Amino acid sequence: METSSSTTKIAAASSSSMESSLNRPTTTLVQQSGQAASDMTRRMICGGLAGCIAKTATNPLERIKMLSQTGEHTSKSGSVVSLYRAILHNEGVVGLWAGNGANLLRIFPAKAVVFSSNDVFQGMFRRITHTPDHQKLHHTYAFLSGGMAGVCATVVTYPLDFARGRISGKLANTATSKKEYKGILHTVLLTVRDEGFLALYKGVTPTLLGALPYEGIKFGTVGLMEKLFPLSSSSQDENESSSSSTTKSTPLRKMMFGGMGGVMAGLLTYPNDTVRRLLQLQGSRGTTTNYNGYIDCVVQTYRNEGIPRFYRGVTINIVRMAPNAAVQFGSYEFLKQLSETYL
Repeated sequence: METSSSTTKIAAASSSSMESSLNRPTTTLVQQSGQAASDMTRRMICGGLAGCIAKTATNPLERIKMLSQTGEHTSKSGSVVSLYRAILHNEGVVGLWAGNGANLLRIFPAKAVVFSSNDVFQGMFRRITHTPDHQKLHHTYAFLSGGMAGVCATVVTYPLDFARGRISGKLANTATSKKEYKGILHTVLLTVRDEGFLALYKGVTPTLLGALPYEGIKFGTVGLMEKLFPLSSSSQDENESSSSSTTKSTPLRKMMFGGMGGVMAGLLTYPNDTVRRLLQLQGSRGTTTNYNGYIDCVVQTYRNEGIPRFYRGVTINIVRMAPNAAVQFGSYEFLKQLSETYL
């Protein structure tokens, strides 16, 4: 009897242990999934807010740049000062922030996707290359992660970017002081009514072609600068703790390196951005030039106005991109560290 009872107890204990071992991985997996979802949500919110802060701060420069690109000012020289005065004369101070509402509606989801998906892609490349978390990822993979994140964001938010381009790229009518487009929803509805739904994706090809190198160069430059100028020089010890000290960053460092990345990305991708804006504006009232796609736009623009046309407004773009990217990266790092500390 005692032997039978002992055997029963052993079997029960074994069964309980087996159930516990089976349940433990499931519980751990659920906890890890919940933590991953929480981290992703936090990063998306931080990225969206950082993008909104940066875009609002630099919207006046963005407006002047777009008018210079699209040639909507009577003076073809389109100097910064003359465009600034034209906006103030025709639309007042609020004209400097024309299209900012559409900007924020577009930029929040765009930067939320960019920063969060960039982290996901970097994690993927870490696993592929067997790079530990305490080591900096090679800047080549930082470039690829940023570029892929830019493509993801473009696919999601392009119609909003199109509407912003239509709003910001037109000066108010001086005779009536009324705008053709009265906000993002009105722009979308008017475009669909007059030109069809697919018109909302005019210029999407150069946008996709530009998104990969643009975001890739920004994130790649930041990654390269962080590797060239580590935060701590006490990394001669090869242990993990000293290595981790070299991978930490601060909002100020992110601002400096982000500004550098923004300038580099803006310079190298500016001609593509000009073509994108010209394609977006064709078909809108007051424009007469029609293009049969990306290549035709490049050919016509080069034939009519030469190479300088592709770089019209590049100076103001450089001035705009440095603070925009700096504030964006610095704000994201600050908000991310804040959320990790208090949330």
